[in-house]
Formats: sequence, C-alpha cells, structure tokens
Amino acid sequence: MPMAVILVGIGLVLTLPIFSRILSRAVAGKSRSLSLGLAMRRNEVEPGGALRVATGLVLLVYAASLAQGVLIELDQVSKNTSPVQSYSLSLDGVTADRQHAFESVRAVRGHGVEASSWRDDRVEFPPIIHAVFATCGQVRGMVPGIERCQEGQPFRAVNPHESYDEDSKPGARFSFRLRNQVGEKRVMTLRVPQQRVIFDDEPGTSAVSSGDVVVPPSFLPHGFRPEGSTLTLVSSSAPQIVRSVLDDIGGVDPIASVMTTGLVVDALQQITVVKTILGMGMVLGLVIGVAAYLVAATDRAVERRPQVTALSLLGARPRTLRAVQVAQVVLPLAVGLVLAVVTGKAAESSYLVTGGGEVFWDGAGVPLLLACALGVVLVAAVGSLPLVGRKIDPELIRRD
Repeated sequence: MPMAVILVGIGLVLTLPIFSRILSRAVAGKSRSLSLGLAMRRNEVEPGGALRVATGLVLLVYAASLAQGVLIELDQVSKNTSPVQSYSLSLDGVTADRQHAFESVRAVRGHGVEASSWRDDRVEFPPIIHAVFATCGQVRGMVPGIERCQEGQPFRAVNPHESYDEDSKPGARFSFRLRNQVGEKRVMTLRVPQQRVIFDDEPGTSAVSSGDVVVPPSFLPHGFRPEGSTLTLVSSSAPQIVRSVLDDIGGVDPIASVMTTGLVVDALQQITVVKTILGMGMVLGLVIGVAAYLVAATDRAVERRPQVTALSLLGARPRTLRAVQVAQVVLPLAVGLVLAVVTGKAAESSYLVTGGGEVFWDGAGVPLLLACALGVVLVAAVGSLPLVGRKIDPELIRRD
C-alpha cells in the first residue's frame, strides 16, 4: 500500500504536463480573450514551465488527503463507538469524601455504585444478581435510552436486544454484605422487584445490563456501602470529553486505577502524540511548499523577462501581462489540484479499506480539501501578480 501511494503521486506529477497541454490547446482554440489566449499558447508550447512551479502545491494537497485518511483511521481506533463512555473505579479503601469528589467530576452526567450479591462458595454455581445503587436521575445520565422510572422505588432493567440474567427473577432474595469506613459489617437482603424499566441500547455499550436491579441509595444504611463495589461514572464519548474526565479523575487521585470500557487509555495517549506529529508535519510541509513555490515562481519570472519585455514593446499593457501570468499559472494548477483531490481521496479510501476501517469514503473531508485547494490557488494567483515589472528594459531583448 505505501508503494502504491508513492506510485500514484509520481503518476500524478507525470500526467500533469499532458493534461495541461491538452486543456491549453482546447481553451486557446476557443477563447477570444487576448490574455487567456497568450497564456494558453504559452502553456501549450511549454507545459512543464508552469507545472514546475505548481507541482509542489499539487503534491501538498495530495499529501493532505492521505494525512486525513490516517487521522480518520486513528480516530476510529481511539474512539468509542458508543455514545457514552463509562469509567469504573474500585471503592476499596476509598473514603466517602473522595468518592463524592469522583462523582462531582466535570462532564460526568451520571454515576452509580455497582455491586454483586453475596456468593456461597460451597455451591458450584450459586445464583447471583448485579445491583446498581443510583437514583432515577443518575441512571438516566448513565443510560440515555432508558424509560421513565419512579423515584425511590427499585426496578429491574430490561434490554430487548440483550440476553436477560436468568438469576434475576422477580421475588427472589439475595444478600449483600455491607461495610462502613470504621470496619463495621452488615448484611442487607434485597428482593428482586416486579417492576421493570426497558432501555434500548446496543449490547455491551451501556453501563447497565439486562437483568440488573437498580436500587435507590436510600436503601443503604447511612455510611455503609457494598463490599467489593465499584463506582461507575458516565460521560460523553467525545475524545476531548474523555480526556477531560480522565484528567479530573487524576486530579482527585493520581494513582487511581480506572477501567474504561471500549477504550484503551494508553492507546489514546499514543494516538494523541501521533496526531500531533502528523499535524506538525503538515504545517512544515505547507511552509516548505509555499517557500518552494515562491522560489520557483521567481526563478521562472527571471527566465521570462525577455518575453515579457518583447510583449511590452509590442504594446501589451501591464494589466494584460499580469492577467496572462496569473492565468498561465492558475489554470494548470487548478487541473493539478482537481487531480490531486480525486487521486488523494481514492488513495485514502484504499488505505482505509486495506486497514479494515469502517469509513471508506469520508464525505465530510471533501469541503476541507476543496478549501485547501482554493487557498493554494489564491496563493499562486497573488504570487504571480508582482512578477511583471512596470519598467521596460530593452537590454533584455538585445540578443533576440
């Protein structure tokens, strides 16, 4: 695939003179404008002259399309496909004040304490249930697609798209071992309620599973919480929100162990570094490309001074010569940029297909590439204007 990308770029450069000559001949034959006719005849005779100036900018747009494909794939790898992102923290050894600080982290829109019922190790497969201690408002923040529930009443969460926990039968009793901060222990017996509330989420993407029992925190004795419980925080899955939540959790406890469902934190950090390096490379490429264009354009202007002087002696106005210079550069450059966008998007799509990406054609990136191409054309047009001087120097055509 990398070799194919390089060959496509080489082919793009080699085909530019051919397309420029064909287009210049066609436009010059039909145009009645003096400036456009002079520019196209010049490109027809010497198609590589203007393209020598424009090749760097064309390749820059082509590389920008490929870089966008890399960023798309990196975003697919690091981004959670679920609309929400959950964070699980063990509450063993965590004080009530620190737990409250975790729950008060910015951008967290829902939280709850999760725990499993007491398991009898003497039984090979003991029945257990999973409980979530949270209010209805907190559960709605954790599971956006859940139906309305009655505040202060326990209920069973049911997802039609997920297999239901067979142990969570209405009327069954389960015990939860509780502990407070001073080490006192209690046992709470929970009866699976008849009431159920349906939520519609894809399996494995929600902080609540089908068959879980949602219990109001008021059912717990004051200062007690289940043994082996975990605190689950839920926020949006947007990358910037995820980074903000992780930073705030680290601010509360720098050594806290956080489990992120559907997201690898180390990979997220590495991908951030790669994106930064890629962005810096594109900025440096832009600076080098514009500098190379200015050098090549100036060099070519020096070469064309005898021809420009001859046209001036024949009566051509400076305004006409500037229009010729701009058209001579802009038209082949526009052709090259169109080819760069088309071939770049094709190479980007091939890169995403071979990489196993879910997005093969990024339509949202086309306006950005077209805006970059338009900016390049404007830069080239503005850079071509000062290349025609106001004074006529006959010494430049003495040899001719």
